[in-house]
Order: sequence, then C-alpha cells, then structure tokens
Amino acid sequence: MLRLDAGPASLATKTRTEIADVARQSGSVLVVPVGSIEQHGHHLPVATDTLLADAVAERGAERVADDQPTLVAPPVWTGYSPHHLSLGGTLTTDADRLVGLLEDVADSAAELGFDAVLLVNGHGGNGPVVDLAVSTIGEEHPDLEVTGVTYFELAAPFADEIRDSDTGGMAHGGEFETSLVLHLYPDLVREDETEGTYLDEPYDRGGKDLLEGGPVNSYTEFEEYSESGAIGDPDLASAEKGEELFDRLGDELADVLRTVHEQATE
Repeated sequence: MLRLDAGPASLATKTRTEIADVARQSGSVLVVPVGSIEQHGHHLPVATDTLLADAVAERGAERVADDQPTLVAPPVWTGYSPHHLSLGGTLTTDADRLVGLLEDVADSAAELGFDAVLLVNGHGGNGPVVDLAVSTIGEEHPDLEVTGVTYFELAAPFADEIRDSDTGGMAHGGEFETSLVLHLYPDLVREDETEGTYLDEPYDRGGKDLLEGGPVNSYTEFEEYSESGAIGDPDLASAEKGEELFDRLGDELADVLRTVHEQATE
C-alpha cells in the first residue's frame, strides 16, 4: 500500500542519502503506521484501517516536518484480526509475528540512525500488540525513544463536537471511519450499501465505541455483533465531518510528534 503521491515526509519516495540526512539529525523520528486488512461491512474497503492510519500519520508528520526531522514509513498493512475471519474478506497474522515484524522495522530504524520510532495504530485489535511491541523494542533499544498511539483515540476530546450518532455509532465502519473515508477516498465508499447496527456490548464495563473504551475486554467473533460486519451508524457519515475529523486528528498527532522529538533529543 504505497502512495507515490505521498507528502514531503514520505520515506518511501526518498533516496537512501535523503533518508540518511533526516535520520542523522538530532531527535529524528520514524513514524510507522500499523493497519489491517479486514472486513468493514458492505460499504467500506477491507484496507480501511491501513488507509486511515497511513493518512493520519502523513498529515501529522507534514505539520511538523519543517521544524523537526520526521519521516513516515509505508504502512504495515497486516494486523491481528482473527475475530473478523468468519465474515470473510480478512487477512490476519499471528500476534507474535506482528510484534516481531514491528521489532524488525524498529531494528532497521535504529540502524539507519533514527532517534525515535512512533507506531501509529489504526485497528483496535492491534492495540495490545502495539503496546507489547513498544515494550520489547524499548528493552532491546534503550537509546531509542519508542512510543505507540492508536490514532482514533486522539479524537476522544473533540468527537462529540462533530458526531451526530449516540455512543455506539462510531464503532467499526460507523459514522467515524465512514466519514474519514468519504473525505479521503470517496470513490471507495459504496454509499448505497451502508448497513450497520449500534454496538451492543454484553459487558456493562466493556467498550462502548471506538472512542469510549472500558475496563473489561472479551473475545467475541464479529458476526455476533453484526450481520453486515459494520457496527455503528454509517448513514450519519459525511465527507464534511471526515474533513474536520482528519484536520483535528492531524493537529493531535502533530502534538504527539513534537513531544516524541523533544524526548528523543534529551
């Protein structure tokens, strides 16, 4: 999933000497989007999580690239998604293999001379895996500033200003993700096939939404939540909402990147 039209912070479109010029600067940061290939109902592409993690990573990096040495790697497109397999359209990997892949990428980043790695996750099922990778990479590379963030959680402080759905409407393939894809990749949305159901989590203390987690976690096959594979209210999505979400997510991630850079220069 390589975007040749990517912005100025794209590592993939740089030469080896250009990458070296960035990496050798103090506080240099390599951003690694981590997505998935999994079903997103009848209306969104299976690459949704990868496309959105990559786009948000690029937007955040663009906003700091003039002030600090930052590059964005091509996204890790495979994620940990076994709970989606029964609905089809999903390619998943083992959790240990995903941790190992992220470790390998970080090893390479350190070899290139980067001072920091930021893993930008776009899939809820990857969250614990990315958290583990941050710990194992940090243990292996004590001089490397290693951090991880799940991009959609950055929207929690402002999403209520934009959303029209109630809690549960911004879940998997709902108002949130559909709005972003409508803004960024409108041709990939099958607007005549939107079908979702509000999240009905049996545990009162379980997660309620993409933006509202809970202390209780359980394993549930996705088909138990939704026949279509989408959870939430995609009918309330719009490109206008997606544009505002994307813009503000870019601001939030840029703020994270500034802190990572500062920590890496200490």
